[in-house]
Amino acid sequence: MIPHIERLQRLTRRHFLGKTAHGVGSLALSSLLGRALAGAVPSPTEPMAVRAPHFAARAKRVIYLHLTGSPPHLDLFDYKPELVKRTGQDCPDAFLKGKRFAFTSGVPKLLGTPRTFARCGAGGVWLSDAIPHLQTVADELCVIRSMTTDQFNHAPAELLVYTGSPRPGRPSIGSWVTYGLGTENQNLPGFVVLISSGVQPNGGKNSYGNGFLPSIYQGVQCRSKGDPVLYATDPEGLDRDVRRMSLDTLRDLNEIQSQELGHPETQTRIAQYELAFRMQMSVPEIMDIHRESPRTLEDYGAKPGESSFANNCLLARRLVEQGVRYVQLFDWGWDFHGTGPSEDIRDGLTRKCATMDRPVAALIRDLRQRGLLDDTLIVLGGEFGRTPFREGRTAAGNVLGRDHYPDCYSMMVAGGGIRGGTMYGESDELGFSAVRDKVTVHDLQATLLHQLGFNHERLTYRFQGRDYRLTDVEGEVIRGILA
Repeated sequence: MIPHIERLQRLTRRHFLGKTAHGVGSLALSSLLGRALAGAVPSPTEPMAVRAPHFAARAKRVIYLHLTGSPPHLDLFDYKPELVKRTGQDCPDAFLKGKRFAFTSGVPKLLGTPRTFARCGAGGVWLSDAIPHLQTVADELCVIRSMTTDQFNHAPAELLVYTGSPRPGRPSIGSWVTYGLGTENQNLPGFVVLISSGVQPNGGKNSYGNGFLPSIYQGVQCRSKGDPVLYATDPEGLDRDVRRMSLDTLRDLNEIQSQELGHPETQTRIAQYELAFRMQMSVPEIMDIHRESPRTLEDYGAKPGESSFANNCLLARRLVEQGVRYVQLFDWGWDFHGTGPSEDIRDGLTRKCATMDRPVAALIRDLRQRGLLDDTLIVLGGEFGRTPFREGRTAAGNVLGRDHYPDCYSMMVAGGGIRGGTMYGESDELGFSAVRDKVTVHDLQATLLHQLGFNHERLTYRFQGRDYRLTDVEGEVIRGILA
């Protein structure tokens, strides 16, 4: 028997009433106030049931597009004419003193963007020629140009973005969201992960894991090519009726164990088996983009039967349309050091952006046309930024690349109650640091939760004697980007 469960089972009513800090009256008050005070608590038997947030939400769901490796923001979102003028000059010592860089030492040369920028949309948002399709939806975009992090290596920086800590073990954003809200479609996972370019995220499965939350809240990786979900297909010779009988037997055994041991993960296991059974019918239909019109496939640049970022963007729309709460896309190949032609911020960036720019713009338009953009929050970006100077290892070559840079970078958000056609925050004239409206990773997380109706300080889970939250002990809502 589990010791702490056994100890709890021995407690009497007298012990309970004597040790309750504020008596039964406070419990009654809490019951009356219910969701208004702390939001609904997930039921052990229905962990994914729909639950109300702390307050009225502007967004109901999230599509988070992670460009793994971190794109060169100075060549996409943050135009610096002064840096262009000073290209080739030695980097001022004031920007190097006391700093560490992943692959650069000595005195590097400043590198202004070789891209052409233009003000786009009625709001005049600066966007580069590398993303011409996003230029056409500029009035839906909010570009945050003052992001900052304290991590300059990929895996810790990515974990900080998704779990609030640079070390493995904490729940990811999607897990927190489904823990807090449940899902609107009980036949699909509440949290779906789609991976393109054939590479797992830098933080591995920790970037979409459940950490110490019940495992029902972990991200379920679906594939746009082959079986949508691995190991969900029935073994050869096992029909659906026999599968149902076997699951019923497993449920009965798990119920016996739950009654004897009282371990909450047993109920999670029952819920997962049932969800997997329902997914066998629902997931293949949702993941089949053959059902889309030729016009829609063309808009996204999606090709049925292939695995691509374009296909995943279209799948993201299909999933949220069917009630999936949180969809996470990871796309590898944005680590522009300049170690080869594919990492050149000229032609290499043009080719890579061609795989992202068109489908993301199509996703925004598609959600708008279907009436889903206003309550779907879209986030796009990497785990940190890129330097305003040439990367040290490749500085003597003909390929232009940039090193990792945590002090200042850009992110893009749209929909879900975010004010479109705007640029928020500002970096200095060379792009080294945020000089106005600095935004931390925890601020972005707090804002995401706020749009979903949560006070980020109150969405907590007790683990090992401490109440944990996504934003750790920091984070402020970015009021200036809210519509």
